[in-house]
Amino acid sequence: MQLELFRERLPAKPYHTDDLRAGLQVRSAERAALARYIQPNGPTHKYWLVYDIDRPGAAMDWSDRNCPPPSITAMNPANGHAHLIYGLKTPVRTAPGAKSDPLRYAGAIDSTLQQALGADPQYSGLICKNPLHPHWVVAAWEPRLYTLNDLDSWLDLSAAKDRRKRLPAYGLGRNCNLFEQLSQWSYKAIRQGWPGYDQWHAACLQRALMYNAGFPCPLDHQEVGHIAKSVARYTHARFTPEGFSAWQAAQGSKKGKALRDQLRPKLVSLLDEGRSEAEIARLTGQSRQTINNWVRGLK
Repeated sequence: MQLELFRERLPAKPYHTDDLRAGLQVRSAERAALARYIQPNGPTHKYWLVYDIDRPGAAMDWSDRNCPPPSITAMNPANGHAHLIYGLKTPVRTAPGAKSDPLRYAGAIDSTLQQALGADPQYSGLICKNPLHPHWVVAAWEPRLYTLNDLDSWLDLSAAKDRRKRLPAYGLGRNCNLFEQLSQWSYKAIRQGWPGYDQWHAACLQRALMYNAGFPCPLDHQEVGHIAKSVARYTHARFTPEGFSAWQAAQGSKKGKALRDQLRPKLVSLLDEGRSEAEIARLTGQSRQTINNWVRGLK
């Protein structure tokens, strides 16, 4: 069942090769399925979480590490190294419009499971040992597909719960980190001239590629392009000069109310002493018009 599903879920035109040293090719899924190595996930969804384990016994020792059983293992018969493949019941969306909270949750699970398995942190995840190819020793373990909650129940995610900290730059953690970095940059950068959409999209893509180059193992260019497009669309549609001016006014109003509430006891005391508005303005460091407005608000 799992192997049939693996075939069904292949991208329409996956990367594939029989020899990693010869580089990757792109052909139809039917043709690519005959290769030793293949791309398991497309650029918009993650159907499979894949881990590269470079040690003998890799296809079996997940049990010794108290990790969930993989859906599929594909082992190299020459050295016992293996790829462990976990099938997701609901794929994780990484395309434009993907929600950040589910992506971060999936990224936390992905990086935590990598550490628990002792898998290679430099593995890009772009291609894996093709479990449909007879060269590998293949086994199917867990017949059911996993939900993220299922995997969570096997793991300790406490180290990944602090949203102030970025996730490890591994697997889906890279998608999450790139999305957050690019979003934070875009909220300020779009105010520099309020560019048209095409110019803005190009700027977001250039910035995303720069951030991606800083990862130990960068994301595929298509994935970077999808994240850049998502951020560009969102900010260009929602951040406008008019909207920013209204936001600034609202923030100023909030700050003014907070300051007024903070100084209210002193204001009342000075008024009870018979001080003039000019004196109160000097003593509080506020403008006379501000004091006048506050006094009118007390009446």
